[in-house]
This record gives sequence, structure tokens and C-alpha cells, in this order.
Amino acid sequence: MNRAEAQAWLDKYVAAWLSYDANDIAALFTEDIAYRYHPYDDPIVGQEAVVASWLGEDNSDGASTRDAPGTYAAHYRPVAVDDDVVVATGNSSYRERPGGPIVRLYDNCFVMRFDTEGRCREFTEYYIKRP
Repeated sequence: MNRAEAQAWLDKYVAAWLSYDANDIAALFTEDIAYRYHPYDDPIVGQEAVVASWLGEDNSDGASTRDAPGTYAAHYRPVAVDDDVVVATGNSSYRERPGGPIVRLYDNCFVMRFDTEGRCREFTEYYIKRP
């Protein structure tokens, strides 16, 4: 993995989040992905389970909820790339309605490990809400 490949993956990650397309989400991850929304979570294991979580079809602790179209955006950049490990930072913003003012802004850090085909096999998110 290099910086350009890491950035391309992050761009696909944002596009998959914006589209909620199950195939685009699945393509990001290995079959045996270990995905954590928080560093202290037990991982969500497996590509199908991660897709279901992203789509709001999973009610386990820490599972994602589906955001309304046009109410969220994100930008991430790799800050460290070491062989198969990538650390990325960025932010995600939320609006109550499309075109409305930003009501929540989060600073994010992702720690990821990739396979040789550029699919993520371990993902841990750290985030904090800006005051």
C-alpha cells in the first residue's frame, strides 16, 4: 500500500458511505474483515456483517445508523503508510437537512490494515465531536 492507493481507498470509502451501495461497501473489505467503530468495541467480523451494519440492518452495540441523503459529508487523508498499515485522519460533518448549516463535526482517525489486493482487513475508528 502506498499513499496514492490509500487515498484512492479512502475516496471509495466516502463514496460508498454516500451511496449506501452494498456492493461498493463490500468491495472495500476482505471476507474476514474485523471492523471497529470504536477502539474498545469487539470487532464486527465478516464482510456481510459490516455491510449490514453500514446499512443500518444490524442493531448490535455500536452499529451504524443510516444517514439521510445530503445531510453528511467527509474528507480523509492518509497521514502514515507503512507497508500494509495505513493511518488516516479527517473529518465528518452532519446537517439536519440538505443544504442546512453543519450541526455536528467530528475529527476522525482510522487505523487500517490491508491485504495485498488493497482491501481492508482490519479497521478501527477513533473520533471526537468538536465542541
